[in-house]
Amino acid sequence: MTATPSAPVIDLVDLKIEAKSNDQWSKIVNGVSLSIRPGEVLGLVGESGAGKSTVGLAALGYFRPGAKVTGGEVRLLGQNILDIPEEERRKFRGTKVAYVAQSAQAAFNPAYRLMDQIIMVAVDRGGLTREAAQKRALDLFHALQLPDPRNFGKRYPHQVSGGQLQRAMVAMAMICNPALIIFDEPTTALDVTTQVEVLISIRKVIEDYRVAAIYITHDLAVVAQVAHRVAVLRYGEVVEEAPIAQIMERPTHPYTKSLWAVHEMPVGQGDRHGKGAPLLAVTGLGAHYGDFQVLTAIDLDVGRGETVALVGESGSGKSTLGRVIVGLKEVSSGQVVYEGKPLPGTIRRRSLEMLKQIQIIYQSADTALNPRQTVRKIIGRPLTLYQGLRGARREERVLELLKLVELNETHIDRTPGQLSGGQKQRIAIARALAADPRLIVCDEITSALDKVVQAEVLRMLMRLQERLGVSYLFITHDIEVVRAIADRVVVMQDGKIVEQGGKDQVLAQPRADYTRKLLDSVPDMAVGWLDGIVAARAA
Repeated sequence: MTATPSAPVIDLVDLKIEAKSNDQWSKIVNGVSLSIRPGEVLGLVGESGAGKSTVGLAALGYFRPGAKVTGGEVRLLGQNILDIPEEERRKFRGTKVAYVAQSAQAAFNPAYRLMDQIIMVAVDRGGLTREAAQKRALDLFHALQLPDPRNFGKRYPHQVSGGQLQRAMVAMAMICNPALIIFDEPTTALDVTTQVEVLISIRKVIEDYRVAAIYITHDLAVVAQVAHRVAVLRYGEVVEEAPIAQIMERPTHPYTKSLWAVHEMPVGQGDRHGKGAPLLAVTGLGAHYGDFQVLTAIDLDVGRGETVALVGESGSGKSTLGRVIVGLKEVSSGQVVYEGKPLPGTIRRRSLEMLKQIQIIYQSADTALNPRQTVRKIIGRPLTLYQGLRGARREERVLELLKLVELNETHIDRTPGQLSGGQKQRIAIARALAADPRLIVCDEITSALDKVVQAEVLRMLMRLQERLGVSYLFITHDIEVVRAIADRVVVMQDGKIVEQGGKDQVLAQPRADYTRKLLDSVPDMAVGWLDGIVAARAA
């Protein structure tokens, strides 16, 4: 991709932002200066808590509660938007500048059809009639390669896949033809094959409409495919900025080099399957949503102290299988056997001891944690429920669990809204560990974490496994994570298992065509990898 020189769409000039926590103000953005031109994509990378999303939201003229600007300018199309009232800023959000969030599921209202939500801003503030807005939405559905474009907008959010919903959010952002779009980790939660489709669609609309973009991500392979330039943030400061090829091949700052280095995940310990009777055995398992069968004849087991990775595209049934094992989704056929005994089909019929033994950690900590509760209460409640701990002993154990997930006592009185994405997921992990379980179902728990934090969390999970003997059913679409943590791999497609075996065998010599497709879709760190995919399809 090549960007055409012209006047900047957005200029951040020495921007400084502070946030209040525990009655104290601290700097979270410290003198950031960035400039982006039409048709140009700036990749914004860094660890969780580096200030990436805060900078992205500042380009919208929006600041989270408890945050304030203490210096600098945000010049959008030549105007310092910090000088105008908040009411005026609202008028150009969605029209001049738009935002694509990480979680499309959280961004769409489940009660309204997609078309009604996608065209809302265009009709309310964009000066388009409903008919004109629908026509533009249809054009965008075609451009984004959404299935059955004429009828796509008639569906509700839950009736489309995660990748389709993410592209629908891009259409909603593009509906008023904005000058700037902020992409905030838009492919983080997607499986590898879906991620490729979304990346191709995003690149196409950026090029076709010459929109400027800030692409926030922690995935170095993704930023290598979409960005012209990269700015690296650490502790709210830009430590390095350079063209994409230069920064991928010849980073100069020590911190940038460290980000590149952690792309290599820790290596798992190898196949530990077959040592004694399995902790968990699933046989002939089937499950339905209404009349639709989502799981068919599932057979798998998880050994004691073993990690089984469950991989597949969105809609393959991975998360549903996890929910069935935990008891959150009722079994239609077959059974789940734990330590040689069949488990009741639903969580309501399981004893407190059964519930304690099998815990689940969800993909999105944003929706899994109560936003009104402090960390003390979030972790403390299961300690009381499962361990009977109260008072000083419970407080002591909360602090121990915080230390275990590499946080400290300063986080104990914070609510989820005062934590970064990585910190929130660590709290969710600590909450699961509070029950002292034997098996943990990990549903994409590292997908939203940057590579530095992801590597730390994976090392932590492996240390816990060695010390406690806990087993993991690790649902993921990240093949790097599979290589890092798994003993065995189970591949699912359309609610069925198409292949399973030792990690080395499945990843090095896959038997199923579908497994090979998954492996071929893993983004490469090399600049231009996606161009090769597009060229191959066009040939």
